[in-house]
Order: sequence, then C-alpha cells, then structure tokens
Amino acid sequence: MDDELLAAVHGTHAAALHRYVRHLTSDEDQTQDVVQETLLRAWRHPEVLERSEDSVRAWLFTVARNLVIDQRRSALHTHERTTDTVPERPEPDRTQEVLDAWLVEDALAGLSSEHRAVVVGAYYGGRSVAELADQLEIPPGTVKSRMHYAMRALRLALQERGVTP
Repeated sequence: MDDELLAAVHGTHAAALHRYVRHLTSDEDQTQDVVQETLLRAWRHPEVLERSEDSVRAWLFTVARNLVIDQRRSALHTHERTTDTVPERPEPDRTQEVLDAWLVEDALAGLSSEHRAVVVGAYYGGRSVAELADQLEIPPGTVKSRMHYAMRALRLALQERGVTP
C-alpha cells in the first residue's frame, strides 16, 4: 500500500474519527488506542482505502465502533475496575521466617534453663556479658562459659532437626 494514501486517509479522517471515538468512550487513552487500532486495520486492508471517500469513512467509523463494543464486552471491562488506591500492600512472604522461629524456639526449649537464660538474654534481649552477669548474679566468666556450651547444644539440636549450619 502506498504510504501517501494512508497519510491522506489519516489527514482526512483521523480528527473526525478521534471525536467520534472520544464521544463513545469518554476516555482519552482508550480513544487514542481505538483510533490507532482502526488506522492499523486500514493499513492491513489496503483494498478498503481504494473505495470512495464516504465508503472509507463509513468503514473506519464502523471498525472503531466495533472496537469500542469489543472492549466493553471484554472481561477486563466487565470484571475489573481501576482505582487510585491499592486495596492491600504487598508484603514479602514471611513463611520461612515463622518456620525458622518455631524451629529455634523448639531447639531453645531443649536447653537447660541456665543455658536458655544466657542465650535469650544475649540474642533476644541484647544484653552484654556484664549485664547478664549482674542480672543472673553470676560471674562474667560463667556467662561466657554458659554461652559457649549453650550455643554448642543449640547447634547440635538444630542439626538433629535437619538444619545444617
């Protein structure tokens, strides 16, 4: 097809076609999409462009109207609505975190109360050796020793549960 012929059809009919589709859709983005698709279909069917001016115009308007009707009948238009607000915020999947927490909690439950107190105080409470020594009323060296053995027992308990460090 001759590009000049398509350019002439565009120049002659595009503005009126745009107004017509805008009246049907009331949406500028959809209007532009429909007009562009209509002209693309005209380009794909060059035999239509060789008809009389009125016949070409009628064909373009019919194609545009059918495109608008097809869009209104589509599942997107009938079942989905656009909105400016997101109904829910996407959050990362925290399933593995929960499972890991359960696993660690189960392993901690297997420790002696003295070892568990040191590990929980240090890792979950954020306390230093000196703070734990004051809180538990034991020497700092004992806190370090309990921490060492508690971590070793915890590592073994986690290995038994299938966690390999």
